[in-house]
Amino acid sequence: MAEKVVHKSWIIQYNLHSILGIFLLVFVFVTFYVIEDNTDGASILVQNKLIRKASSPKCDLFSGSWVFDNVSYPLYKEQQCSLMADDFACHKFGRKDSKFQHWRWQPYNCDLPRFSAQALLEKLKGKRMVYVGDSLNKNQWMSMVCLIESSGIISPKPLIWKGNLIIFEVKEYNATIEIYWSPMLVESNCDDPWNHRIRDRIIRIEAIEKHARHWNDADILIFDSYTWWHEHQMTLLWGSFNSSDAIYKKVGMKLRRYEMVLRTWSDWLEVQIDRKRTRLFFMSLSPSHKNAVDWGMGNDQTCHDEIEPISRKQYWGSENDKKMMEIAEASVNGLKRSGLDIQYINITQLSDYRKDAHPSIYKKNWVAPTKEQLVNPRSNDDCVHWCLPGVPDVWNQILYAYIMDSQEN
Repeated sequence: MAEKVVHKSWIIQYNLHSILGIFLLVFVFVTFYVIEDNTDGASILVQNKLIRKASSPKCDLFSGSWVFDNVSYPLYKEQQCSLMADDFACHKFGRKDSKFQHWRWQPYNCDLPRFSAQALLEKLKGKRMVYVGDSLNKNQWMSMVCLIESSGIISPKPLIWKGNLIIFEVKEYNATIEIYWSPMLVESNCDDPWNHRIRDRIIRIEAIEKHARHWNDADILIFDSYTWWHEHQMTLLWGSFNSSDAIYKKVGMKLRRYEMVLRTWSDWLEVQIDRKRTRLFFMSLSPSHKNAVDWGMGNDQTCHDEIEPISRKQYWGSENDKKMMEIAEASVNGLKRSGLDIQYINITQLSDYRKDAHPSIYKKNWVAPTKEQLVNPRSNDDCVHWCLPGVPDVWNQILYAYIMDSQEN
C-alpha cells in the first residue's frame, strides 16, 4: 500500500514538472515571437546592427604602414618598361640602391589587392581612362603604363602625342590610358607641356572648356592639382590672354584662388559629365621631402641619399598644406552630394613616410645644371617626384581597388 502511495505521488510530481516544463517552453516561444514581431524590440536592433555592419564602408586603404617585402615587390623592373620616362628612371641615371623598391603598403585591417593588368584591361575594354593634371599625375600615369606593359599580355606600342595629350593605346582591348597636361586644371600660361617653367603664373580662373573638351568623353578621369599653387603671388585673368579689355589682378590668397579654380572645375563637371558613364577620382596632394629638419636631420639636408622610410607613426611633413587638402576634399564631397560618381584618393599620409623614394639627383636634367648645382648636387635634387617602380605604383593599386569594385557589369 505504501509503495502505491509513493508511486502515485511520484507520478503526480512528474506530471507537474512536465506541465511546468511545457508551460515554460510555451512562454519562451511566445516571448520570442512577441519580441521578433515588435518593430521597436531588441531583435530588430540586433538585426539593424548586423545590417549596418554588412553595409558599412570598406576597409580604410589609406591607413596602414610600409612593410619591407623583397619577395613580391617591386611589381615590375625598370628595364621591363620600354616606355619609361627619363624623369622617373632613377637606376638609369645612377642610383645604385634598390631597397626603396621593396616596400609594400599594408593597410591595418585588410590587404591591398594585388594589381592584375589583365583584370584591369578587361574592365577597360572599349574605354578611355585619362589622368588630368601636372607632372605628379604624369608620374602616376607612367606607373600605370609600366604596370601594364611589364605584364607581357600586350604588344608594346609607341606612345601617341597630341598636343597636351599623351596616349598609351592598348589595341588588343580597344582601350587607351592617357595623360593630359593641365597643371592648374583651368587655362594658364603654364599649359605648354614642354615650355612651362614660368614663375609669374597667370591663370584664367573661370576658363576650363579649352582643356575639358579633350577629356569630357572619358570613362574614367583621374585629376590632381596642388604643387603649382604654391607661388606666393599669381595673376588672375578675366577675359582672354590676347583681349584688350581683359582684367588682370595679382593676388596672394593661395587658399582662395585654389578654392576658386576647384569651383570652376566642379561646376563644369556637374553640368558636362555623363553621370551614368564616367567615374571620377581626385588624388590628394603628393608630399615632397625637401626639408630634412622634419625628420630630425640638418637644415642643409634633403631627401638626397635617404634609403629608409620614416617610421614615426602619423608623421606629417611641414610642406603639406592641410587646408588645401580640406578644400579639395570639400569640393569632391560636394560633387558626391550632387550625384556624381567621384572618389577622393587620400595618398598623402602613406606617401609622406617615403622620404627614400624620390629621384634626388638621379634623373635627367632637362636644363643644364649651374656651376653651383654641380658643386652642391643637393641644390638641384628632386624631392618632389618619385622613382619608378615605387610609391606611385601603390597609388595605382588603390585606384585599381576602386575601379575593380565598380558594380558595373
